[in-house]
Amino acid sequence: MAGSSSGGSPVKREDAAAVVKLEDAAAGDNDLVAVKREHIEINYDPPAAIATSASGRQVKHEDTGAEDAKADDAACSVPDKRQPPHWREVLDGIRAMRAQRRAPVDDMGCSQVADRAAEPHVFRYQTLVALQLSSQTKDPVTAAAVASLRSHKPGGLTIDSVLAMTDAELDAHICKVGFHNRKTVYLKQTAQILKDRFGGDIPRTVDDLMALPGVGPKMAHLTMQAAWGVTEGIGVDTHVHRISHRLGWTKRLATPEHTRKELEDWLPRPLWAEINHLLVGFGQTVCVPIGPRCGECAVAALCPKVGTRRGR
Repeated sequence: MAGSSSGGSPVKREDAAAVVKLEDAAAGDNDLVAVKREHIEINYDPPAAIATSASGRQVKHEDTGAEDAKADDAACSVPDKRQPPHWREVLDGIRAMRAQRRAPVDDMGCSQVADRAAEPHVFRYQTLVALQLSSQTKDPVTAAAVASLRSHKPGGLTIDSVLAMTDAELDAHICKVGFHNRKTVYLKQTAQILKDRFGGDIPRTVDDLMALPGVGPKMAHLTMQAAWGVTEGIGVDTHVHRISHRLGWTKRLATPEHTRKELEDWLPRPLWAEINHLLVGFGQTVCVPIGPRCGECAVAALCPKVGTRRGR
């Protein structure tokens, strides 16, 4: 495994198929069918938009993040023929809807549940653990599991405390998350790797993160963003995967990794940090998997609704 090393023998990488099963199994939606519709252009003047910082903090364009948001918009203003029709109007409309309605990810997402008062390396580790627990698990359940781990006595949620726990103790803290038995093993293995090879911190590259047990591309990119404040790619979970295709932002619904590459091919890089948090919240509140609330959606007239059988 590449990256800094403090000793210890090479660690065998977990079976990639298991990682894909955990991270991406929810990507397919049973409500998707091949449907093509024409785009309709409307005039839409959305309210103040929001941007999402690398730490997950939402800022309105008129507050302290205004200058950065305007700079990002200016950098993204050059048209690209690879870009879908009306994508900017749709993005601004989704920003406006997100500013008006909070979603579970805003309060209980993986970028929100780590202890920001802890030492930086502990905060980064807790962020990684939250993301490892989040696959196949709703945000409130993940948040509760992280809170339980943080309350563990002695030690709270640290690498040393996880290593000191028995498997039964660790599993008792996370027993409500999806695939908790497998994740108990992954957390133990990861803690040992971090202690032996990374000096008690988490890796700071996507490749090294993906070499950890149970960590795939989505987790690696989101960890880089939330823990290190570095955006090297788009974290594509089931919401981003589904909604990007519904909006016509991707040409085919294959895998989350295919969606990531399609989005990164045309979406301006300054927007990469924002898009996961934005679409996850949109998918939790309006563009839900089954029976999307199209009647409540400000960009419904611009959305081709690819693969959607019905909406409310």
